[in-house]
Amino acid sequence: MDLPIPHVTEKHHGVWVFAEQRGGKIQTSSYELLGKGREIADALQTELCSVCFGYNIVDTNRLITAGADKVYLLDGPSFKDNNEDLFTLELVRLVRQHNPEIVLAAATALGRSFIPRVAAALKTGLSADGTGLDIDPEKGWLLQTKPAFGGNIMAVIICPEKRPQMATVRPRVFKARRFDETRKGTIINVDFNKESVTSKTRLLSFVDDITEKVKIEDADIIVAGGRGLGKAENFRLIEELAQVLGGAVGATRPPVDEGWTTYAHQIGQTGKTVSPKLYVACGISGAIQHTAGISTSETIVAINNDPAAPIFEVATYGIVGDLFQVLPLLIRKLSSS
Repeated sequence: MDLPIPHVTEKHHGVWVFAEQRGGKIQTSSYELLGKGREIADALQTELCSVCFGYNIVDTNRLITAGADKVYLLDGPSFKDNNEDLFTLELVRLVRQHNPEIVLAAATALGRSFIPRVAAALKTGLSADGTGLDIDPEKGWLLQTKPAFGGNIMAVIICPEKRPQMATVRPRVFKARRFDETRKGTIINVDFNKESVTSKTRLLSFVDDITEKVKIEDADIIVAGGRGLGKAENFRLIEELAQVLGGAVGATRPPVDEGWTTYAHQIGQTGKTVSPKLYVACGISGAIQHTAGISTSETIVAINNDPAAPIFEVATYGIVGDLFQVLPLLIRKLSSS
């Protein structure tokens, strides 16, 4: 028998954020989304809830101090390895039971994989891989901004006819708010039928990606190169400066398309969103497709020989000059200091 489709009714209320964990530790992207979720919940004058699945999760109270009013916690060995089949079944069950108005998750590998299955099961809409969230002040709809047509335009998606409104958002788009240790909330240990929790898949092993010396998503310092480097051999200047600074290597789309570096280093609307303390842009023109991925960086230093390059509009500091002269000087100076 088909279950009822959750249409828009007054019974739908509350903003939910799925809190992803790995190895019992809540991921940073969850705290970022809780900060934005708190803003949305306050605008709608409703509660903010977090949903967390895992095993021996040690920091669930941090979800409260990060902004949640309630935490629905499913903790058991069955959820240890982030099994997507189980996550889908249990999140669908909880949504049908509590009828949230909005459900948000990070657009990580896990979120991109199982959240669309949840939306399909609930027969509601999903805006995937978003870069912005807001609320329509008149109608209360969730305004979901995401790149479209290869990143050439920014589309605003709404879901006026079905509930919950669902979106996955890129990590590092929002900054995590400060933890408020005085906040009080409720952690609800959700009971589930352990006998009925089965999956069609089984995790054999988990292999960490060791191709990046420093992952750009977590780096405090990033040195990125663009088309202005000219050819693959020149990309070593980016790698050398990053090594001297103790940072990660980034790139715009053209160097990746040309094979100068791998997609793991691509930053922008079609790559990764980053939020380092220092971002050094070398030979990068500053197209919106790229700057959208670095907008939350604390300090941006741009090096470009074109004084009219758009990158200088977002840069904290700008160096107008030949990067093939500037970068070797920087590398020598920083290496000797």
